[in-house]
Amino acid sequence: MKNQKNTLLAVSIVSVLLTACSDDGSIAGSSDAATAGAPLDNRDASTPATLRSGEALPELAGGQLAQSIADETAAVTNALNGVVPGSPSALSPGEVDDDDFAPAPPSIGADVPVTYFGPSPTTVNANLVGPLQLLTAGQVDLEATPTTTVTLPLYQGRLASGGPLDGAPIWYIVTDTSDEGNAAALGLNFSAKLNFASLPAPMVDTFMSTSVRSGFYDAEGLLIVSGGPVDFTPERIMNPGSTDTQGTSNLLDSLDFQAGSVGADVGDADGFYSPLVMISNAGNHVYNAPMVAFNETPERLSEYCDGISEEESAWAHQALHDSVVAICPGESGEPGTVTLELVNGFSFGRPVLYLSTEATAEIAAALEGATYAPALGNVPVGRDDSLFSAVERLFAWTNGPTNVFDEANPQRQGFNSALVDGGGPLNVLGGVPTIATDYSPLWDVNLGEWTQEAIDNGYRSRMSEEFAILGMVERGFITGPGGSAYGSSGIIVNCPIVQRLL
Repeated sequence: MKNQKNTLLAVSIVSVLLTACSDDGSIAGSSDAATAGAPLDNRDASTPATLRSGEALPELAGGQLAQSIADETAAVTNALNGVVPGSPSALSPGEVDDDDFAPAPPSIGADVPVTYFGPSPTTVNANLVGPLQLLTAGQVDLEATPTTTVTLPLYQGRLASGGPLDGAPIWYIVTDTSDEGNAAALGLNFSAKLNFASLPAPMVDTFMSTSVRSGFYDAEGLLIVSGGPVDFTPERIMNPGSTDTQGTSNLLDSLDFQAGSVGADVGDADGFYSPLVMISNAGNHVYNAPMVAFNETPERLSEYCDGISEEESAWAHQALHDSVVAICPGESGEPGTVTLELVNGFSFGRPVLYLSTEATAEIAAALEGATYAPALGNVPVGRDDSLFSAVERLFAWTNGPTNVFDEANPQRQGFNSALVDGGGPLNVLGGVPTIATDYSPLWDVNLGEWTQEAIDNGYRSRMSEEFAILGMVERGFITGPGGSAYGSSGIIVNCPIVQRLL
């Protein structure tokens, strides 16, 4: 009998909620016949209905019970696109950041605010879903504008090249190492693949590496490296000769570019530059130590302890890596720090943040704001996860979706979009720590082009996962540039992972 009463009550509630609905699904009882999906108030259909915090809901068809349910849940739900408790920010139509790729709060669609949700699963197990800082040697600022940043320890070393610049000071960061124990101790990323980066030049009968510098640390803790100056004086230039992104158009073909910093190549009197250093008195382990300034005094760098203003930017970046937003060498025994911009991307469907420090092609260095380091290109590419491979794959596009009529497109991605719309290219990384075991900061760029067939059929969209991309390639919807075979572009970018956002 009790079950029958419950059933009758449920049926009665549903009946009350639906009494005003006609057979065709339109809402009866209002002065105008409103169709499904129409605004809830009398504004023009082109004006989105937005509920602001503290405002009453528009009157709903369905009686007082439906109205009461809606009123009671309005404070804890954003079902009407409103700004409500538990929502991280107030976003009005047209104000959405097209690079706001961070995951939405779990309170979306729930009837409780985000404060009622438990801690992220990554607090229990780093391999589970949730935000996780991977490069823990630094401090990530997710609220920094215009881009997120990381502040890392700034290290000083010295060039021992025997050339004209012998003895010059170097300023660098450390992000990755092949020493698993020291990676954990110092908060660095561990990458076993870095062991395979030290290779001689092709067709040369020598065991002297042309991709990894040698070095040692002295009694004062200074890193002494075999060579490798970097010229930070050039101005970074990146001007597309066209803004036409229709079809398979590739703006990289008409790009006027120049890298903002250039590392010495093999054969230079002061030795070649590579961010990779094999440290002899540290077990011959390889460390990823990108340079952020060269042959500069502490006094010159101290000018930017509080950041670099827009007016100072051109002068400052004649001495600094283009991603540096603040640098302070420290004084009176205080440790030095450097703050660098981070880049948005994805890894296996999860949004991630990473640094972009070097590239082996000048066009890639200009696009990424990285140092052009041609010697790093002596590391073989195309082998992905096979034995002795030092690289992992990164997926990028020449002609991904762009913004439409200056409106933010949540599908935008690729270098065309970055050049025309602003923001980053939103590249897709392969394996990163805690998601895969094959991480390397040396990314073998697989540059793709959406085919005209894919565009015509509406398949072109934002991609975020390696195997979904490879599936599109297998079906012929993504090729290499100009319809060429898909695969390695021959370009390596040094992009140490910093944080997972999910």
